Amino acid sequence: MNYRECMRGLVLVGVLAASAQASADEGETLRFQVAAHVQAHADPQQDGSIAVQLSPSGRRQTLAGAADADGHSSWGLEDVDFDGYPELVARASVGMVNEAVTVYRFDPGSGGFHALQAETHGKDSCGDLMGLSVDAATRTLTSSCRSGPMWYTDQYRFAGPKLYLYRSESVLMLGDTLNAALHWVQTDEQGPLAVWRSYDAAGHVLESAIADGLGAPPEGPLRGQQASVLATRLFLFDQPGASSTRRYLVQGDRVEMLDEQDGWVKLRYRSPKLGPLVGWINVND
Repeated sequence: MNYRECMRGLVLVGVLAASAQASADEGETLRFQVAAHVQAHADPQQDGSIAVQLSPSGRRQTLAGAADADGHSSWGLEDVDFDGYPELVARASVGMVNEAVTVYRFDPGSGGFHALQAETHGKDSCGDLMGLSVDAATRTLTSSCRSGPMWYTDQYRFAGPKLYLYRSESVLMLGDTLNAALHWVQTDEQGPLAVWRSYDAAGHVLESAIADGLGAPPEGPLRGQQASVLATRLFLFDQPGASSTRRYLVQGDRVEMLDEQDGWVKLRYRSPKLGPLVGWINVND
């Protein structure tokens, strides 16, 4: 088994562990409390949906689920929004390795369940909640999906009742041009480099770093891949597209890789005399 397969196995183990709070066998009723003084009975249906009745209101709903190619869904209960009450979570296999997930959250205002939607500002990689895992310690939801040979990760957090994209990645596609400028040590456990970005609830970038694209970075500030300068002189510009600069790095200087934009790479160099210096190198040439 190669490293990617091993990592996928760990992801699936984490998903199963996260969903172990409660799950419904085929046809088994789920009974749970969704809010103070509100109870729910949920019965999985043969078509992959689930029929829900709320008490004491008596309201009934049929929720579509996240059906696979055969119309099947696996239903369970997880406290996805960390409010002490579980949500209805539907899971279904998509293709060979992906897992579609739909979360139904109870809304006290309307007195019914609604599918949880995240605000991504178009910056997510998976498009929907996929292979969802829930980390109560950091109050973070992690979505993972595979497209072609690459695994992608999106992370979400709540700002009040709003779910927003907290962290995402974009694979670095610079190839030999970057390798000619910088050298770094890549271990067998690492995947391709990716730009990781953290966002606030409004979609503004808070920080970025170029790091291993195979799995989500650890909790805390993003840390970029360390590298050393290969060129005798490597010019450091104030911004992408700039045409002149007086700053440069020399061969052997150690840098941290922070971001990429149109073939320009953002670096941080910690000068012994001047402290941290941040600038952009042009790897298009």
